Amino acid sequence: MENLQRSVYLLLFFFLAIGSLFYAREFLIPLALSAMLAMLFVRLSNYLEDKGLGRGWSALICVLLLVIFVAGAFTLLSYQISNLADNMGGIKKRLVDMLEHVKLWIYQTFGVSYQKQEQIFKEQSKANGGGSIGTFAGSFMGILVNSILVTVYIFLLLYSRDHIKQFILKLFPSDKRTKTEKVMGQSVQVAQKYLSGLSAMIVMLWIMYGIGFTIVGVEYAVFFAILCGLLEIVPFVGNITGTSVTILAVLVQGGDGGMILGVLITYMLVQFFQTYVLEPLVVGEQVSINPLFTIMVIVLGEMVWGVAGMILAIPLLGIVKIICDNVPALKPYGFLIGSEKKKGKPGVITRIRAIFKRT
Repeated sequence: MENLQRSVYLLLFFFLAIGSLFYAREFLIPLALSAMLAMLFVRLSNYLEDKGLGRGWSALICVLLLVIFVAGAFTLLSYQISNLADNMGGIKKRLVDMLEHVKLWIYQTFGVSYQKQEQIFKEQSKANGGGSIGTFAGSFMGILVNSILVTVYIFLLLYSRDHIKQFILKLFPSDKRTKTEKVMGQSVQVAQKYLSGLSAMIVMLWIMYGIGFTIVGVEYAVFFAILCGLLEIVPFVGNITGTSVTILAVLVQGGDGGMILGVLITYMLVQFFQTYVLEPLVVGEQVSINPLFTIMVIVLGEMVWGVAGMILAIPLLGIVKIICDNVPALKPYGFLIGSEKKKGKPGVITRIRAIFKRT
């Protein structure tokens, strides 16, 4: 009876937490993203402080490095977009031709006349076009404000990390503080290794996609390679979205079936290399989570926090698992979230993964 009561309380807490995360998302998303990025730079900040720099200067250098990296990525992307815009006339003509073929296919298949299709398109444009400029301006300002807020949060979290750590330790009895400090250290390590590994893997994906798309003959291969790499930030959905956009661009560029097949082969080869080489070598098993719960938490993250929730879902669940593993009452839930350890003879893929790990 006591176990049932505890489970009911835990379930109630879960639903209250989800509701709180949803209604406070505008405040919590920048804070959670800042906390994850601050954890990523804790090791570098400690290193700079050991070399004699003050806490403020080391935190400022970490923030500047992050800004330079993000600005460099977007500068490279904008440069590719400017090259794309120079040839927008030819792309527009091919897009119009493709739309004409689509209209013809709709007419032949469903019997919808050209006039009726134009009327439907105009009605949809009027329905969705109202206030589009204002909406875009509002979204842009929101992104700009949140970016500045995240930058400030990261600096302050790095600067005040010892104070925050002492506050958390004071929440627990003195005999539990050693274990609490251990859990905090493991949580920071999970965020550090996951995010640093993900960053390195994205750079490698840029190179692999760039080489593959160039060999296939995709126009503006570097742009689509950068796009596919950046979309890897969103697990599962990002790589499919990037490849779909690339295939659509190939169709607009007038590419034939061979080029589309080449893009698909590039995608499959990169995904195989990423799953069985890059992830074991670069990312590793820092977030050892059951695949079922990985998908579930990504879906839940999107429902609660949108794209930001999908990005933060896995490292946050990894931290939750560490907490569950170290709290006796929550250990069953940590076991449920964790990846299943298979017994018996390892499979071929497991052996390949082990070889690359040893290497």
